[in-house]
Amino acid sequence: MAQSIRDKLAEVLVKKGSISKEKLDEAIKTQKEKGGNLSKILVQKGLVNENELLSIFSQELNITPINLAKYKIDKEIISLVPEKIARLYHLIPVSRIGNRMTVAMSDPLDIFALDDLKILTKYEIDPVIATDKDIIASIATYYGEETLSIDKIVKDVKGDELELLSNEDAERFDVSTLAIESQKAPILKMVDVIISEALKRRASDIHVEPMETDLRIRYRIDGALTEFSHLPKSNQNAVLTRIKIMSDMDITEWRLPQDGRFKVRMEEREIDFRVSTLPLVHGEKVVMRVLDKSSIKVSPEKLGFLPKTLEELREAISKPYGMFLVTGPTGSGKSTTLYSILNILNTPEKNIVTIEDPIEYELLGITQVQVKPEIGLTFAGGLRAFLRQAPDIVMVGEIRDFETADIAIKASLTGQLLLSTLHTNDAASAITRLIDMGVEPFLVASSVVFICAQRLMKRVCVNCKEKVDIPKETLDKLGYKEGAKAPEGSKGPGGSKATFFKGKGCAKCNNTGYYGRFAILENLTVDEKIKEMILDRVQSDKIKEYAVKEKGMLTLRAVALENLALGFTTIEEVLRVTSEE
Repeated sequence: MAQSIRDKLAEVLVKKGSISKEKLDEAIKTQKEKGGNLSKILVQKGLVNENELLSIFSQELNITPINLAKYKIDKEIISLVPEKIARLYHLIPVSRIGNRMTVAMSDPLDIFALDDLKILTKYEIDPVIATDKDIIASIATYYGEETLSIDKIVKDVKGDELELLSNEDAERFDVSTLAIESQKAPILKMVDVIISEALKRRASDIHVEPMETDLRIRYRIDGALTEFSHLPKSNQNAVLTRIKIMSDMDITEWRLPQDGRFKVRMEEREIDFRVSTLPLVHGEKVVMRVLDKSSIKVSPEKLGFLPKTLEELREAISKPYGMFLVTGPTGSGKSTTLYSILNILNTPEKNIVTIEDPIEYELLGITQVQVKPEIGLTFAGGLRAFLRQAPDIVMVGEIRDFETADIAIKASLTGQLLLSTLHTNDAASAITRLIDMGVEPFLVASSVVFICAQRLMKRVCVNCKEKVDIPKETLDKLGYKEGAKAPEGSKGPGGSKATFFKGKGCAKCNNTGYYGRFAILENLTVDEKIKEMILDRVQSDKIKEYAVKEKGMLTLRAVALENLALGFTTIEEVLRVTSEE
């Protein structure tokens, strides 16, 4: 039906003499080749005056024309239609009466727009017609100016980009030409948009990946990688060079991995980017890790810990000496937790030193050392030097080998509080891991005072959450005790009683149903009984069993289930994060 009306409008244009048959056929051919709206193509080509087209639309379709410049639209009305939809379909809401909403459109024949709008808003839609120019101006007025998009920038880049060379020809790059190319406005805009969009979408990592035919851009948001864009292959070297210049890397080196960093300021926030390159078959892959300084100023209370686990954590860091360990896989938030603890402990009376690889965040008032194995500055070597400077608190980025573990343990036995991380699945396994490294059980028993295993769980989007029922059999299999009360002081979206939620997906959460993450902890405080078990080389599962039964330790699964009952997360997240249990 819509197509026949368009044909009729085209006939009217020819009959009125507004356009010749040849020019109309030319516009139709363009539409078939490139897609798009025929009316807009006619206007863009200058074949038809926009106001004349508006008049013809109005007469033939009996749709009321409107001059948006004379209207002042209420903000409440504007809020009924998301900005993304308004820009996508070139429309803007004008008024609402009862269950009917009047919407100004440049193309009132767009049945997809009308259907989507009806489903989204739950209103009956009455279209009126306005010029595309007026609608764009109104969108800018009520929603704000449109930000740059990658697609628009790509169109601005002319066809004279640097020719892509194979890896074998890499040494023949004209570096001066490449550097100039990377400073051209479209390339600068491309990189700026890639970074600014990552920050707007709360990405923790930006992956710039050379593929065989294009350059893929992906963001890691709430722990999951999502595609953002594919750039032309011809822009690859200029984009990568721009990032390397920003990161103070050697742009002449394309065959070896490099590391660098740069800073940006956005909305009064200073954000660091840790950058690494890796040579691949089709070029250099770049990963930019986003390090938001505001996150390290967050106290442990803001990280999402339950009251019981938070109380245990605070008690552990109040000890004057001993080893405090945070365990978990890469990307589980261990460093953020340690930095938040250091912020609490960082006072003028304390001499705090850290040795890291790499230094993720720079902390005011704390001595930080970067590991440099190529010159002999290892974790173990740095620790030895630290102990000669009378530190009160020492943080070791990660215990990776026997030498580091041995020196760290001995440091914790001589009056220092030592903080570090290990890669183990649960808290009790950290004990076994240290012994497996070659540390004597009596040293482990004497030094380790507290171990917490950490994971990050996705948080249900509060904007689109809805209650769900979970079968009792499913909860029983997971180990959830029906009717269990939420921990004292805890309150979630469903209050303090068990309520289960799931996000149905919306624009805010990018239709994932999740928005943001929070940390969960499994805390193991080493008491006299556990020390005896360590000396007797008891297996970690037995230590865990004792801690749960006799000390009331909450396992990762138990903490995840409590957060499920509070409405913070979903059963899918519980299974994903605690599948090993």
